[in-house]
Amino acid sequence: MSETRRKLTTIFCADVQDYTRLMGADEEGTLAMLKRHRDAMSRLIGSHGGRVINTWGDGLIAEFPSVVEAVRAAVDVQNELAGLNAARPADGRMLFRIGINLGDVIVEGDDLYGDGVNIAARLQASAPAGGIVISNTVYDQVRNKVAVGFDFLGPLVVKNVTEPVPSYAVRIGEGMESTLQPAAANRPEAPAATDRPLGTKARRMFGLLALLSAVLVVINFLSWRGVFWAAWPLLAFAVLSAMIWVRRQNHVDRGIAALGVAGLGMIAINLLSWHGIFWAIWPLLGLAAAAAIRWVMRG
Repeated sequence: MSETRRKLTTIFCADVQDYTRLMGADEEGTLAMLKRHRDAMSRLIGSHGGRVINTWGDGLIAEFPSVVEAVRAAVDVQNELAGLNAARPADGRMLFRIGINLGDVIVEGDDLYGDGVNIAARLQASAPAGGIVISNTVYDQVRNKVAVGFDFLGPLVVKNVTEPVPSYAVRIGEGMESTLQPAAANRPEAPAATDRPLGTKARRMFGLLALLSAVLVVINFLSWRGVFWAAWPLLAFAVLSAMIWVRRQNHVDRGIAALGVAGLGMIAINLLSWHGIFWAIWPLLGLAAAAAIRWVMRG
């Protein structure tokens, strides 16, 4: 009896777009081409520290200990296979779809099972021919570490998984824009930028903070005694709003952005309590050092 256990790993799932059509047109040629493409894929997976778990028909599943290397392997695979397809007519090309997910799986011998694998397979099925789709768990790990772009595709419904899985398409070349169109045609329109969509809860929070700010300003002026005391709660609201924004954007490293917001808050406190000394320079130096260390260590 093989031991059953669980582990967190990165699942790489791939299959061929229109494999049945290709087999119907030329069985022997398609099988030979599948072998060449799969050998190239296996070689690149191994070079990035992954291992092929299983193959069946036109499909392949692999796992990687590193999320970054899994995405790099997928990009390398699609680039190399594009080269192999370049000399073939458009209707004779073998184009793979790849899905990648980071999740908890059940290990039984050399096989993997569970929602982590199911999600990777669903992501692969939603990818365009020659494309890559990743889950949000993968995106959070690689967004600042891989030299590619990402398009948010919205939540993906996965059978037997309670919560929809936010997914992202990986942009690996100019040609990806056109290949994304057919696959995305049946999906709800989603932002193409790398920012997370602003949820209802966040919008309500911004609205509440704006309302409270307006009320405090009005109260301050109606009870004016020569002091604009509302500046302090307004500053707190501004810092809170900035932190909410930082958590929902992906243009820069969130940790560094949060340190920047903290630095601006320190400057504002110094100015609002000004007594001729710019004491904020010392915490600013500390925040700058922390940001520099994070920038160096994040790669």
